[in-house]
Amino acid sequence: MTLLLKLAWRNILRNRRRTLLSGFAVGITLASLMLIDALYLGMMDSMIRTATDTFIGQAQIHAEGFRDTFEVENTIKESDAVITSLSTERLLSEFSPRTVSYGMLSSAAGVNSVMLYGIDPAREKNISMIDESIHQGQYLDKENDMQIIIGSKAAETLEVELEDRIVLTVAQAETGELSQDMFRLTGIFHMGIREADSSMAFINIEKARHLLAIGNRSHEIAMKFHDINDAGDPSLAFWNTYSARGNKAEGWRELVPQIDSIIDMTNISTIITSSLVFCIVVVIIMHALFMSLYERMFEFGILRAIGTRPMYMALIIFFEAASLSLISIILGTLLGLTVISLFAYYGINYKGIEFAGVTITELLYPELALKQFTLYPVLIFIFSLTAAIYPAVFAAKMTPARAMQRSL
Repeated sequence: MTLLLKLAWRNILRNRRRTLLSGFAVGITLASLMLIDALYLGMMDSMIRTATDTFIGQAQIHAEGFRDTFEVENTIKESDAVITSLSTERLLSEFSPRTVSYGMLSSAAGVNSVMLYGIDPAREKNISMIDESIHQGQYLDKENDMQIIIGSKAAETLEVELEDRIVLTVAQAETGELSQDMFRLTGIFHMGIREADSSMAFINIEKARHLLAIGNRSHEIAMKFHDINDAGDPSLAFWNTYSARGNKAEGWRELVPQIDSIIDMTNISTIITSSLVFCIVVVIIMHALFMSLYERMFEFGILRAIGTRPMYMALIIFFEAASLSLISIILGTLLGLTVISLFAYYGINYKGIEFAGVTITELLYPELALKQFTLYPVLIFIFSLTAAIYPAVFAAKMTPARAMQRSL
């Protein structure tokens, strides 16, 4: 067996140019597969963080049915007890209560309907990027109840500038009576999300509660986990704990179902891409082995003539395929690691691209994963041996006379 292995290795090194070309060809396919996987992981991570960190949060708690109707009176049940319980949750790093209602903004130039959020400015900084999205003026001051911030598109519609006065009209809970007050525009934000920039407004939560006549209750609690993967894990007991007493706790998979669909679609795309890559590997390895086999037809005839068994003839081909795949794996792994590391350091600029309702707001950084250096190389090795089956059977069935005749 050792002699066959040495013979196979010598055959591989006999034509070094062909071996290196074949090795690089398979290595590049492996590196491409690793890079595609790293890009997918980076894109998914970026999309999840963009969708959750911009404003939504990684998870939310509402009263049951609130997200279907946005009825002002449908506030979180026993909200004080829920907030007290959340304060002791080890899974959470931050949470922020909000009020949510439809509203109408009026200026001297026109009107604009908005989704009005009452927020706690200090808490909200740790959940969303509202404060970082302010590109004119300043963020809300907790001590000033008469401030309002709106999106850049809404400001254009209302034709207002900083320090202008805006009238806000909302409907009170229970009675449905209209409640109005005048606010001073202190900030204009630009999130890069069409709906947010044109139809969202923020005021202090205490002022919002007063206008809506809901006491100290809240419509929504946005949460941030220590590990974002926990926020997407439906098996956690956390969801059952807070989906009680008429409330509903939901992670980003339920809040942004498009992302979950994208993940499923990405997994299917990965399988299809991987299958195509492995087909290329099979063709390259099989082609290299047959070229080597036909070049050494006379030698194979001699081996058969001196009594070498067909099984050993086939093993030589398998050993050659294994040796070639190992060379390819080493070259491909080094190349893949280098390329992924470079992109992971410098990033890829996809800012502003909108996909499935999510606008990418940061550089895309490919992510290294263990399977890129274990699963894919192992599959390359397995497919290389699979590609060697036909050449090995061909060599095993070869007779001395036929081999001598083909070598002439």
